Amino acid sequence: MIEILNPTELPRAREVGALVADILQTLKSRSAVGTNLQDINRWAEAMIVEAGALSCYVDYEPSFGRGPFGHYICTSVNDAVLHGLPYDYTLADGDLLSLDLAVSKGGVVADSAISFIVGNSRPPESVAMISATERALHAGIAAAGPGARVGDISHAIGSVLREAGYQVSTEFGGHGVGSTMHQDPHISNTGRPGRGYKLRPGLLLALEPWIMADTAQLVTDADGWTLRSATGCRTAHSEHTIAITSDGAEILTLPNASSAPCRRSL
Repeated sequence: MIEILNPTELPRAREVGALVADILQTLKSRSAVGTNLQDINRWAEAMIVEAGALSCYVDYEPSFGRGPFGHYICTSVNDAVLHGLPYDYTLADGDLLSLDLAVSKGGVVADSAISFIVGNSRPPESVAMISATERALHAGIAAAGPGARVGDISHAIGSVLREAGYQVSTEFGGHGVGSTMHQDPHISNTGRPGRGYKLRPGLLLALEPWIMADTAQLVTDADGWTLRSATGCRTAHSEHTIAITSDGAEILTLPNASSAPCRRSL
């Protein structure tokens, strides 16, 4: 299914996108050495509920997971890259943490992910990986616009990742969003330009380049959800929801640099 928003629905998409960005930046500011992943999940729940929004994850039960996800956010640490199920783990200095959040409000979904290093350590490999996913994400956004095709986005993302020296997995990628979290079209993190669905105004897309340091092979954790690198190497993941407009691509989940992270009661 592919949904196209009408112009009157775009303000709702902007509102939920800003909420997702706000929550992620608050969680990032609170994620320190000694923070437990289960605390991050509780904080996310509190902010989502207080905003009058709905989690897209709690009841999510796709074919690739084991039962309902049952949590409000994905917390992926170090060798975990996607669908990280929050568990009793305390963050340590230098951990590479990815937070992935999808929320629905006003009948519209926004989905975003950030990766960052906890504490004061800055392992060069981890810094480089995060930077590569962020550059690839913005290359994909720059390739999106009315009349462009999905393959243009995929090619732009994959080119940046390969030029940075990483293998690109096609097992999971970006996707359409709308009234539900996962819709068509699928957006692979590599592809051929000029191919695939033609973009048009009103389309919402979640672009999400992710990489693993020395492999393209995933393994599923014993929890039935968390996807890890097959070699145990570190990973990174970046994601924005964008709206295709007549003028190009508008990033809906971009943090507002002029405002501090939200300080709702946690």
